[in-house]
Amino acid sequence: MNRRIFLRNGSLAGLTLATFSLPACSPSPDKPAAAAEGEAGLANDAFELQEATVAGLQEKMQSGQLTSRRLVELYQARIQAIDQAGPRLNSVRIVNPDALALADQLDAERKAGKVRGPLHGIPVLIKDNINTHDQQPTTAGSLALAGNKAAQDAFIVQKLRAAGAVLLGKTNLSEWANFRSTRSTSGWSSVGGQVKNPYILDRSPSGSSSGSGAAAAANLCALAIGTETDGSIVSPASCCGLVGLKPTVGLWSRTGIIPISATQDTAGPMTRTVRDAALLLGALAGPDATDAATQAGAGKAQSDYTTFLKPGALQGKRLGVEKNHLTGSSDSVPMLQAALAVLRAQGATLVEVEVEKLIDPLGEDEYEVLLYEFKDGVNQYLATAGAPVKTLTDVIRFNTENKAKAMPFFQQEILEMADKLEGLQSAKYQAARRKSHEGAQRVLDKVLTDNRLDALVAITNSPATAIDLINGDSWKGPGFSSPAAMAGYPHITVPMGQAHGLPVGLSFVGAAWQEGPLLGLAYAYEQATNKRAVPAFRAPFVG
Repeated sequence: MNRRIFLRNGSLAGLTLATFSLPACSPSPDKPAAAAEGEAGLANDAFELQEATVAGLQEKMQSGQLTSRRLVELYQARIQAIDQAGPRLNSVRIVNPDALALADQLDAERKAGKVRGPLHGIPVLIKDNINTHDQQPTTAGSLALAGNKAAQDAFIVQKLRAAGAVLLGKTNLSEWANFRSTRSTSGWSSVGGQVKNPYILDRSPSGSSSGSGAAAAANLCALAIGTETDGSIVSPASCCGLVGLKPTVGLWSRTGIIPISATQDTAGPMTRTVRDAALLLGALAGPDATDAATQAGAGKAQSDYTTFLKPGALQGKRLGVEKNHLTGSSDSVPMLQAALAVLRAQGATLVEVEVEKLIDPLGEDEYEVLLYEFKDGVNQYLATAGAPVKTLTDVIRFNTENKAKAMPFFQQEILEMADKLEGLQSAKYQAARRKSHEGAQRVLDKVLTDNRLDALVAITNSPATAIDLINGDSWKGPGFSSPAAMAGYPHITVPMGQAHGLPVGLSFVGAAWQEGPLLGLAYAYEQATNKRAVPAFRAPFVG
């Protein structure tokens, strides 16, 4: 296994459970691909909430044109038409049975003159590794957790409810956040099957926040939330034409989220616009007494990040461009060159830097850290979870005993490797963490400081590869998730174009707690280019 590619492109980062065969792509057996694509386009044009923004939805609810109930009804119908039928994206694992009741409650509050904030009445989909204390199980895509009912909401879900958002449902994901096998396929889980990319249906949505990415791209929700250890927000956001924001570790609480790494894990927004990402970020940011990482951010979290969103935010900024991404055969390279021209035109000064050559040697140590912390974190989570499996050993045994359903395509060698390790008191773990986490921080801090940079710029990742359940993921080309992931620093990706109809994102990476300035840079680029494109649900290249 090439661990750098594995970690970078979603392994830290559909199929029906009954048949385990890839559903037919968009065309029905008696319709040619062109006809099916035309129907998809018509469905897009006709959808009332197509490319809706939070501000636009609030205006319509305030004026009485729409209610939160109506928003939920429209998105539920869209999920039925696009996710469960039609192209069958398979991105939403479960629609919340309580969604309409929640919307009714929030409509009643609005009618009584109480509006909690910019998310009041807004339907949100969240990744299925985030606890909700309701009728929705939290499974991480694993059959071993199929009936896991959480005793309480995750901390960020508590904040989401307090902000007035409607929990529309939970999204499918790469099983165990794609930390199960070295030969896994992004977007596949034994609970939910295979998520498809809404741009070209046989292409990977990337992962592990595959369902959140595909759902937000296909306008199945107003906002979505993913989680990332290394690439699992920014990679599917890039491949699904979205804005994806991985915050500084500790800006959002991780309490109640099925973990991989206490060092690197965080949840974050996946949206169609930078402004919506900023709104969601501020609503859920803040300290949590049960997550020590959030204490480091005390006083640094802001409730309103939209104040940074100015069209001229790039003027006078110094940006470091990853030199390794400026050449090569990937279709994403000319897109980067065009994006850099826009950045210059907007007043930014560009400086070539080499970050990847300094970060890549730390990759083996990162992998060690994740293995150790996965075992520790999962055992802690399962000890109080509402599932019959109570340890990682139990999960491995369950998968082995139910191999036909739990492991039809790839195995669980990463689970087995992690389960054999000692605890976090191990000297080997401590040394690996110092080398990978603190080493990555030193690299980024030095590059940013020595070159007087406001941020780093790079290609988020290459265009989506084909889904291959037999051989697993086969990502090639540039990618830039690891530096920020290993350091725990913020990373935002914004659409910068398409290759053969497949989106590619532009990354902005900054120092710790610099989400506001990064959002400003991303917003200025977004407003100057408007590269976000509505997915067409195109049939495969070969069919």
